[in-house]
Amino acid sequence: MRGIVLAGGKGTRLGELTKVTNKHLLPVGPYPMVYHPVKKLVGAGVRDVLLVSGTEHMGDFVELLGSGRGLGCSLTYRVQDEAGGIAQALGLAELFSTGRRSIVLLGDNIFCDPLHAFLDDANRRPDHAWVGLKKVHDPSRYGVAELEGDRVVGIEEKPAHPRSDYAVVGIYIYPPDVFEVTRALRPSGRGELEITDVNRHYLAEGRLGYTVLDGYWTDAGTFESLGHANDLVRRDPPLWELAAVPLRRAA
Repeated sequence: MRGIVLAGGKGTRLGELTKVTNKHLLPVGPYPMVYHPVKKLVGAGVRDVLLVSGTEHMGDFVELLGSGRGLGCSLTYRVQDEAGGIAQALGLAELFSTGRRSIVLLGDNIFCDPLHAFLDDANRRPDHAWVGLKKVHDPSRYGVAELEGDRVVGIEEKPAHPRSDYAVVGIYIYPPDVFEVTRALRPSGRGELEITDVNRHYLAEGRLGYTVLDGYWTDAGTFESLGHANDLVRRDPPLWELAAVPLRRAA
């Protein structure tokens, strides 16, 4: 399996903090934010990792992370020339992941649980896409999964009236055919290729599974959520390796 960390975007919601740097280089606890997804992948045994970011600060990522040897992995870099959405950034990994499944982490997602159980669940159905879910108090901020029993039956993007309080978090596993899906996408009303449309494709084919995270999860893309992420990490450091805090299994 190949690991992909998506660390692009302008970070405009963070104002002056990202005027001269990428938000994924800001600190969360004792590490730059981007360390968190890379350490999660390495802790789960994923050694080949691709980092995708924009043109402005790619050199900073290379200077910070280098070849990845210091973090226990082999890092490859791809430049997203312009902001075109998460699914467009994922499409840049096609040659890197040819013939292999990919585990994709959004670089500004901070969560406690290690990835082992998530991978175990997904490995039971290797032809499926797999998403992480987390119960949140403000689901209208996120993509929201509608569940019936052990199945995802619908996904809405930032709905005004959510049908559940389960947010689709930035943890995904995709089979090798995901790049056929990304190539066929059309831009949304925002002018971007949406990861929700990728997930809906697999949902329509009956090939979408999920795992619910038990531990904390937050994004870190606003002043409030960046502060919250730092508080969480200081109080309860995230788990990189397999530990006694499991993910709740689901189909």
